[in-house]
Amino acid sequence: MAHYVMLSSLSESGRKVLRERPGWIRKVNRELERKGAKVRAQYAVLGPYDFVTVLEAPDNETVSSISIEIGARGSVSMMTMPAIPLDTFIARLEQRNQRRAARPGRRR
Repeated sequence: MAHYVMLSSLSESGRKVLRERPGWIRKVNRELERKGAKVRAQYAVLGPYDFVTVLEAPDNETVSSISIEIGARGSVSMMTMPAIPLDTFIARLEQRNQRRAARPGRRR
């Protein structure tokens, strides 16, 4: 499964709902899971965003669909970014460097 970081900002109506029903966010998380994503971690944060959510999902299309569907309700706006686990990122860079070093005629 692919990893994603979702930054969420509540609208005025979203803040009102959360204030009146704090458990609402868990309901949204269950909905994300029904739509094919798995919430791996979630944090309420200070600053321009209200929540940081770390998700796993099968593909970009699943996450795009979730973002559009939930965002269309008007209670939250989201920015979702694909994330690469650090070990995977480093391994890919090392593989690339090994392939480059193995090319014939490569200058050093």
